[in-house]
Amino acid sequence: MLSITGTEALFADLSYFPVQAIQIAFTVVVFPCLLLQYTGQAAYIAQNKDHVSHAFYFSLPDSVLWPSFIVATAAAIVASQATISMTYSIIKQALALGCFPRVRIIHTSKKYLGQIYSPDINWILLVFCIAVTAGFKNQSQIANAYGTAVIMVMLVTTFLMIPIMLLVWRSHWTLVILFTVLSLFVEIPYFTAVVRKIDQGGWVPLVFAVAFLIIMYVWHYGTLKRYEFEMHSKVSMAWILGLGPSLGLVRVPGVGLVYTELASGVPHIFSHFITNLPAIHSTLVFVCVKYLPVYTVPLDERFLVKRIGPKNFHMFRCVARYGYKDIHKKDDDFEQMLFDSLMLFVRLESMMEEYTDSDEYSTRETNLSGSANPRINGISAGSNMDLSYTSHDSIIQVQSPNYTGNSQAVSPGQLYHTVGDEIAFLNACRDAGVVHILGNTVIRARRDSGFIKKIAINYLYAFLRKICRENSAIFNVPHESLLNVGQVFYV
Repeated sequence: MLSITGTEALFADLSYFPVQAIQIAFTVVVFPCLLLQYTGQAAYIAQNKDHVSHAFYFSLPDSVLWPSFIVATAAAIVASQATISMTYSIIKQALALGCFPRVRIIHTSKKYLGQIYSPDINWILLVFCIAVTAGFKNQSQIANAYGTAVIMVMLVTTFLMIPIMLLVWRSHWTLVILFTVLSLFVEIPYFTAVVRKIDQGGWVPLVFAVAFLIIMYVWHYGTLKRYEFEMHSKVSMAWILGLGPSLGLVRVPGVGLVYTELASGVPHIFSHFITNLPAIHSTLVFVCVKYLPVYTVPLDERFLVKRIGPKNFHMFRCVARYGYKDIHKKDDDFEQMLFDSLMLFVRLESMMEEYTDSDEYSTRETNLSGSANPRINGISAGSNMDLSYTSHDSIIQVQSPNYTGNSQAVSPGQLYHTVGDEIAFLNACRDAGVVHILGNTVIRARRDSGFIKKIAINYLYAFLRKICRENSAIFNVPHESLLNVGQVFYV
């Protein structure tokens, strides 16, 4: 068993070495050496039964005792480092599944995506290691805790392999039964042995497992409910169009960057914002920051821009894509690149209108007398509209033939005859100032909820959200121009 578990630590380095290298090291070097070493200890104990406590060092000749001690200490350090690296990988996978509070992840390699470092987790491991070492009275209790953890891991791995073999590998049921029987034949005797030692230190990994299970379950439940609320309460395009180009408010000069985790649709926090404040910026950009599992995203491919609604609403969506080594800076570089992409989108959109309908909405050609350009994409305030919707971000618009406009105006809600007019308007909005609007949805349990649910949501989940990294830190939003918009959602 010790030979198997000792070799099992190799697979914690899957993120750092190729799979084939670990397989070769497992079968050719590590496992045979461990098997011979433990077999030699067993033979020595059979001849010297009084030397059971330190059989490894007693079995060594005096000439190689201290070199072996140095090698054994170095091996313990390497094995602990492999366990730490494995912890980073597990935490990162839990973060990707939304099952663990947000912590800082640093990628240390350009070539290998899995080579990561988390300073927060590193400090937590340090505290736990010191607590366990100082709390146990002798080495036998630490060994019992280790044995309990190993056996539990092996049992869980065996039971998880059953659905993997059936559903993923499509293995024959006889092979699945054979694997399960052989694995349990070895693991159950060891499990019955460690059960008797739970009160002698074996309870420690069980307590850690239960604590992390509660943390992960509560975080996943709260995050899932919050995401479902944001998905189901997205603002419909019909509601926005019904407000008119001014959105039913005073459109003040400036640009509002509304950060959202939704890559499509308008978040509910936006409707909450405009229904509680009397004014909104003349240009709105819904920014969604996504981190991709690649080293870097080229600058010319970083921003994906699309228009939301007609042109005179001045609403855009921008998906900013970053690799794991790209730095989302707090200075003006992000705003500059975003506006460059926005200007490029406006120019390309104008060029495409000469040949085909826009990706966001199609406009029936209408000849307007006195207009420099007979094709105008937009809706005038107060005009009669016949709209059919295809998605949250796209509409098929038919203009009213009674529209008359002034091509010289650049005020909010006005249509543009040339692309230069819209670009001039966007530049004027940017010169007026940029505000970063960040939504903060607070999850609370209903009054009629049970006691356990209230404790989990109102206290534990709220505490985890308070100590984990905030969205403003993840998005690197400058605090001097940050506007937090909060709302409460009851589950």
